[in-house]
Amino acid sequence: MAKKKMILDLDTGVDDALALAYALATPDSDLIGVVSSFGNTQVNTAGENTLKLLELLGREDVPVFIGAAHSSTTDNFETMQVSMDIHGKNGIGDVELPTPSRSVEKQTAVDFIIEAAHKYADDLVIVPTGPLTNLAEAYQKDPEIENLIGNVTLMGGALVVPGNVTPYTEANINQDPEAADYVFKHAKHLVMVGLDVTLQTLLTKKETQVWRDLGTEKGRVFADIFDYYIDAYYNLDINKAGAALHDPLAVGVAVDPNLVTLLPLNMMVTPEDGRTIGDPSRLRDPHKNNFAAVAVDEPFYLERFMNYTTALFK
Repeated sequence: MAKKKMILDLDTGVDDALALAYALATPDSDLIGVVSSFGNTQVNTAGENTLKLLELLGREDVPVFIGAAHSSTTDNFETMQVSMDIHGKNGIGDVELPTPSRSVEKQTAVDFIIEAAHKYADDLVIVPTGPLTNLAEAYQKDPEIENLIGNVTLMGGALVVPGNVTPYTEANINQDPEAADYVFKHAKHLVMVGLDVTLQTLLTKKETQVWRDLGTEKGRVFADIFDYYIDAYYNLDINKAGAALHDPLAVGVAVDPNLVTLLPLNMMVTPEDGRTIGDPSRLRDPHKNNFAAVAVDEPFYLERFMNYTTALFK
């Protein structure tokens, strides 16, 4: 049993699936639960996808909790067409998996986060790879947990590169800028793993072939899921060299921040355009609670990622 306990907050699409695999494979933390959110797909689909993948990987013991179905400032959510183009209509590359034997938990995602924060405190690591709606709501419901949760490492934002929704805005932050701003300003320790570094970590069909060559159902399924993503990157002219390991990098950094170079910078999210940028009111504050990843040891990370996932898929 690892000392660190991890909660993933997934809008389970393709790279979220690999974040889940990484979290199960790393020896540096125990995955104690997954909370679902809207984003790449609808929240209930995200939860169902997570249950299916956990069952495929033989980890039905990990509970899944349903979280926010829409942003903190809206009353509904429709999956964007571009999300379906990249992740498939079902969120996991249109790969069909059996109906899971386990159901989502009756406890809400927010209450699970609050309960885990009081139980594990500084040893708790939360890794959101979608919008920050669940965590913002948990902070607002029980402000005490702001000083309990030891580490929030999120996939989202862009500091020194353009966004992937607008010139300034990254997709996860764009889903709920107000919630993101609240979390940036209230987390005890937050690391932003944004497009600045995730776009440098590419996976190709050379790597997914390694999983196929294992001859296992797990290897084949994950290769099929990510090959869909690689093809989408190519066909949509996002990147013809491969597809980015956005969400799994956040998991990697959550347990080993030495994978990246971190810039201490108290940040904010601008409500009008969802830009992640330094907060003028906190720039001179000697206490830094935000850190932005600005460089990554890509070869070392990719080697570790492949070692972990290949061992898991055997």
